[in-house]
Amino acid sequence: MYRKIIVGLSLEHGISESALEIARALRAEGGEIIALHAYEPVQSSVRAYLDEEVVEGAYKRAQALLVERVKGAPDVTPVMLRGHSGRAITDYAEKHGADCIIVGSHKPGLSDFLLGSTAARVVRHAPCAVHVLR
Repeated sequence: MYRKIIVGLSLEHGISESALEIARALRAEGGEIIALHAYEPVQSSVRAYLDEEVVEGAYKRAQALLVERVKGAPDVTPVMLRGHSGRAITDYAEKHGADCIIVGSHKPGLSDFLLGSTAARVVRHAPCAVHVLR
């Protein structure tokens, strides 16, 4: 059983109920579940053409969407981080002492072999157990 479980999620896809069911089944009594979304910051070359209010507004909308995605799960804490998803998840897990990460994986295609995927990066670099859902 795990005391601190991170469930990686994408705002485009939300958080799957099966991921939460697995997290709850693996959670020790008194343990916590963290729904984590990472967003990649706007590149500086693009940011020069964007109004700061637009960037801040997009961040606030994403944060509100994250809270909305987990509002039906009072035992889940939403966390939004800046950075590449795979790196952000593993860094957060290490910094906060997570002992389990749950991530989803889509069916692999050629791009996964060439570029890698969030799940593959998490599996390679996580400081704890990783459960990959298909």
